[in-house]
Amino acid sequence: MKAKQKLLASDIISSIESKISEAGETTKKMKKSIEKSADKLAKKLAKLMDKNEKAKTKPDKSAGKKAKKDVAKAKRNVAKAKKNAVKAEKNAKRTTDTKVSKAAKATVTAADTSEPAPRPASARPKATPAAKPAPTRESQTSPTASKTAESAEPSATDS
Repeated sequence: MKAKQKLLASDIISSIESKISEAGETTKKMKKSIEKSADKLAKKLAKLMDKNEKAKTKPDKSAGKKAKKDVAKAKRNVAKAKKNAVKAEKNAKRTTDTKVSKAAKATVTAADTSEPAPRPASARPKATPAAKPAPTRESQTSPTASKTAESAEPSATDS
């Protein structure tokens, strides 16, 4: 692991120094900070690389867990499918029952409507409209006479 780390650090240092040398000269302080940063980065990268290698060598446990999860999921799906099938049967039965009962009700109501039921006699006699009074002589006069009669009476609009 240390050998990998040193190789990575030297590669990082050389690539950074080559980019900086294009821009200008490097000082001793710059070189030291580059080396420190490169060492830290190389250490982190080496750890990550080791983790990846270990993960590649241990796929048995994760595959076993994944297989178990898939089996459990399949069982749940089968249980859901059975439950849904039972519900569908109940719904189908309910709809056919309601259709049959509606058809039976329709035949019963059709038989009932063929003979209308007698209406009960009303307790009160119907009120007859009030008779209009016969036209009087004043209402039969000429239109000019009615105008004069109207002008003689004070109206509500004349205040």
